[in-house]
Order: sequence, then C-alpha cells, then structure tokens
Amino acid sequence: MSESEALARFSINQMTVKQLSLPELASECVKLGITGVGLWREPVQSYGLERTAKLMRDAGLTVTTLCRGGFLTAIDPHARVRAIDDNKAAIDEAAALGTDTLVLVSGGLPPGSKDLQGARSRIAEGLAELAPYAASRGIRLAIEPLHPMFASDRCVVSTLTQALDLAERFPSSEVGVCVDTYHVWWDDQAPAQIARAGRGGRLHAFQLADWITPLPEGVLNGRGQLGEGSIDLRSWRALVEEAGYGGPIEVELFNEALWSGDGRALLSTTAQSYVRHA
Repeated sequence: MSESEALARFSINQMTVKQLSLPELASECVKLGITGVGLWREPVQSYGLERTAKLMRDAGLTVTTLCRGGFLTAIDPHARVRAIDDNKAAIDEAAALGTDTLVLVSGGLPPGSKDLQGARSRIAEGLAELAPYAASRGIRLAIEPLHPMFASDRCVVSTLTQALDLAERFPSSEVGVCVDTYHVWWDDQAPAQIARAGRGGRLHAFQLADWITPLPEGVLNGRGQLGEGSIDLRSWRALVEEAGYGGPIEVELFNEALWSGDGRALLSTTAQSYVRHA
C-alpha cells in the first residue's frame, strides 16, 4: 500500500498541532498529502469562520469534525439557556465549515452538585432541544464519552453504554457517538457497545490517541503519540470497522511536550505514526 493510500482516511485534529496557525496547518497538510482536518471552535473563531471555510475549501481539505459542543449539565436556568444558544451557534459553525459532525463533550458536575444522574438527565433535555435544530442544518451530534477521571469537571458521560443510552432517544441521523481510544480503551464493555452503535448507525466519529503513564499534573494534556503507549490501536480500528465504520480516523493528541516542539515536524511524525500503528 502506498503512503497516500495509507493516509486516505487519516485526519489530523487541530489540537494535535495547535502551535500551527490555520494557514500553516492547511499548507502542511497539502504538502504531506493529508486531506482531512478536525477543527476546534476557538481557533476557527479567532481566524474567522468564513475565512476558515474558504481556506479549507481552497486547500482541498475536508473538515471531518468540529469540536466542540456540549456542556449541558448546568442547573441554573440562565446558564442552561446560554448553553443551548452556544450549541446552536456551534451547529451553525459546523454547517458553515462543511462538516456533518459536531462532537459533544457533555459537561461535568455543576459547582456544589454530586448528582450524576441529574446531570445526565439534563444532557438528555439539552439534546431534545438541539437534535432537531442540528438535523435542520444537516449536522449530526456525536456524544463523546470521556475517561471517568473527567467525570467531575468535564464529562459525566464516561462510557459508550451511557453515551448510547442517551443517543438512542433520538434518530440515529441526529445523535450518535464519537469513539476515542484514549477514553474507552480500559472498558471491557466497549467492544460490545461499538457493535451496538454500528447496528444502530450511530458511529459518527472515531479518534485515536495512546495512553502513556505517568499522567501529567492536571491530567488533561497527557495523551501519547500513537504507538508509544498501552493501547492496541489496530484492534480498536478493527472493532469500529467490523461495526461498519468507514469514515475518517482522526488523531487527537493533547500533550504539552509535543506542543513545545515544531508543529510541522509533529504533523509529519503523527502521520507516520498513524501509518505504522493504526
């Protein structure tokens, strides 16, 4: 298989090489034969939504996902209205960028709360408002479960089981899941849940990152380069493909050491690691 064939489904998530500006990212992707990019709202907003959309089109790049919507667990009514409005804005941004998938990080426990079930029920309520709006804009919502270490502050949806229990309240064309190896590799129920998602047509996005230890202080920015950690990445790719997933494969790394280096070299290394290990 040629390198271009091996990279055919590869997508680089913008956060992996966040030290690159959007024009630099687009230029380097073209040089390396990378055709897919997962974007994040904040740098897109900073550069300009329409400018970003034009930059991607002119470079021949497909925006595979937009991150992120979600954070739907607030109790305060005004905060909940703001969250819904922000998610609708994210849906509009996704449509303008030409992607069909908005990844949702559901949100952690509100300050002072210990009610996990209540938080999850508010996510369902938020989805009930957002799913029809997303559908009207041609956007699918992809609930991403995060590792349980993030349940308190970032995401009370910790497993694919929980994510699918939420998603299945809505049509599969409106709400599905994002499978990220970094967050689900530890879960012995995840393979069966990937199959469940496939049967229901709910595998909307697939992301790769490796698990390395020790985790850094603050935990968030400890994702490993592909092949450097504990995850059998090829087995997870096989699972989603056996479940019917044939879409883009995003590499999403949060790592301070990687960000401190040259972004162009990192992009090239990441593409090579994907070919070798995924």
